[in-house]
Amino acid sequence: MIKNLIKHGNSHALVIDKAVMELLKIEPDTPLEVSTDGESLLIRPVRDAKSSRAVKDSLEKFKGKYSAVFKKLAQ
Repeated sequence: MIKNLIKHGNSHALVIDKAVMELLKIEPDTPLEVSTDGESLLIRPVRDAKSSRAVKDSLEKFKGKYSAVFKKLAQ
């Protein structure tokens, strides 16, 4: 499938066909993770945003608590 971007205000948008949305089991309000390897664009649904956020929050707490230890280990 080849798609073109469409103008959307001052930005551009990629329209996702209904058939693709049904295949991925996503709705218009499903959060999507957008990433790239520098050459390709990857768009995937975030299945459990609450769990993902909890992991990120825990990682930030861990880094704050043990950052000095990691700095010493890196030396």
